[in-house]
Amino acid sequence: MERLGLVIKRAEQALIAEKTRVLQEFHLTVPQYAVLLVLQQTSEASAAQLARACLVTPQTMATVLANLEGKGLVERVGSPLHQRVRVAQLTAKGTDLVRRADPAVLAVERRLAAAFTADEREALTEHLERAIATLAPHRHRDDTPTHQGGGERL
Repeated sequence: MERLGLVIKRAEQALIAEKTRVLQEFHLTVPQYAVLLVLQQTSEASAAQLARACLVTPQTMATVLANLEGKGLVERVGSPLHQRVRVAQLTAKGTDLVRRADPAVLAVERRLAAAFTADEREALTEHLERAIATLAPHRHRDDTPTHQGGGERL
């Protein structure tokens, strides 16, 4: 019997590889897409908030934001709440790109979901949530799982 952790990792890698493939058309990486998606939903966020939401390290997020800023997809401005904090916001170009890229990523997720019946999807989700609760009992205040690795989310 294959080890459960390896099966979960293989599934994650297959999902990320397919998202990477569909995002190539938009010249985005999965972490870059994740940032654009979060900013589309929240309008602005600090690098620390984005790192938590996208499940990457602060160092990785700094690189991702610098690349997105260099492409003109995000801009960083001073926070109205904290003098020393800069927040990222989508530019018009970033908003347009995430709107065009999101359907491609959603198609990947829908294709995955279609491989399961509704009951199987519900059970799989419950099982994965139980695995997360078992292995990561310490959660961040905003209910975002804490994560110190360089992996991606979404």
